[in-house]
Amino acid sequence: METSSMMPTLHHVGDLAVEVAAPLAIGETPQGLRRMVPIIGGQVSGPRLSGRVLPGGGDYQLLRSDGTMLLEARYLIELDDGALVHVDNRAIRRGSAEAMARIAADLPVDPAEIYCRSSPVFETGAPQWRWLVDSIFVARIVRQPERVMISVFEVQ
Repeated sequence: METSSMMPTLHHVGDLAVEVAAPLAIGETPQGLRRMVPIIGGQVSGPRLSGRVLPGGGDYQLLRSDGTMLLEARYLIELDDGALVHVDNRAIRRGSAEAMARIAADLPVDPAEIYCRSSPVFETGAPQWRWLVDSIFVARIVRQPERVMISVFEVQ
């Protein structure tokens, strides 16, 4: 079997514009600096997903001593047909100390200066959306001061 025939491909399924409130600083813990960013809403649009991000979720963040940020966001999206989908989006964000400091201060940062990728996992009981449960996804994340832009791709 040729290696190229085993290469996975990515199919864009949608973009999430997740609106966030100001971060809540929990403080320095034995694991690192911990904070939580409340999720207050947003939109979902794209070739295979359309709907809205419901308010009430959170993005739990841990800044390690090496400057890398580990993130775990949990929230709900409501698709246009009314189906509810739980999202568990674990990510890693790294960049120069200067770029990471600007993000921590909720200032704009050129996305080219930051590596932020995730592997979202979806859960739903809606049969028409079962493919979300039965597939693997990766995402590219761009942090803006009042929102997080997430482009989601299904791995084929």
